Amino acid sequence: MSYIENFFAYIGKIFLWFINSFNGLGTFVLFQLNLLPLYIKKPYRLKETFKQIQIVGIGSIGVIFLTGTFTGMVEAVQLYQGFHEFGAENLMGYPIFISIFRELGPVFAGLMLTSRAISAMAAELGTMRVTEQIDALDTLAVDSKKYLIIPRVIATTVSLPILIIIFDFLGALSAYMISVHALGVNKTEFINTINMYLDLSDIFTGVIKGFIFGFLVGSIGTYIGYTAGGGARGVGQATTNAVVLGSITVFVMDYFLSSFFLVLGW
Repeated sequence: MSYIENFFAYIGKIFLWFINSFNGLGTFVLFQLNLLPLYIKKPYRLKETFKQIQIVGIGSIGVIFLTGTFTGMVEAVQLYQGFHEFGAENLMGYPIFISIFRELGPVFAGLMLTSRAISAMAAELGTMRVTEQIDALDTLAVDSKKYLIIPRVIATTVSLPILIIIFDFLGALSAYMISVHALGVNKTEFINTINMYLDLSDIFTGVIKGFIFGFLVGSIGTYIGYTAGGGARGVGQATTNAVVLGSITVFVMDYFLSSFFLVLGW
């Protein structure tokens, strides 16, 4: 009898998890809808917005430099192994570039931004919440959402596409250097395949993904931090949740956006 009770208890926990997840998603969506008028409402908090762009964007260039460079190098080595089996290693330029521009750049840059900047946002806002600093702002008639959330979301939305462009450039350059100068791929054939098949839409789709990823992970990180509670443990949990949910969102939205661009023929 105890096994049957444990089984149904386990099923019940799963059911409650789904209910709580949908409830949390609904609360998040309503929270974001209430924020929409604040994006165009004065004051615009430009100083705070530029400060956050410096923290989120410029502060993430170092990790983007490393990940972009080594991603391109690894991509070149792995594709060379596959193409070399068919004697087509001189044609690997376009597959490398399109994989970086369309998928690896947006996804990896989004993950790096999430792990570095979004976690910091959640921790900072969570600490302000549990130490009642946010309540103090509201008491002083300062709209805490307008002051704390909007600049951070704008910063991630603006910064991520720029970081993706940097990632793409470094990844493509390092892939070219490894392919031509280390693996002996014919330079002319490598470049010709890129000129022949690469289209501007291959670059733009990645940048468009950056705007959407940046807005979503910024909204998730600020929401989780802003609504955190439970003292130091709650702040730590909020930081973890922001990174996990932000990373999952990047992967899920990447699939849907890639499918959408495929339908459009981009």
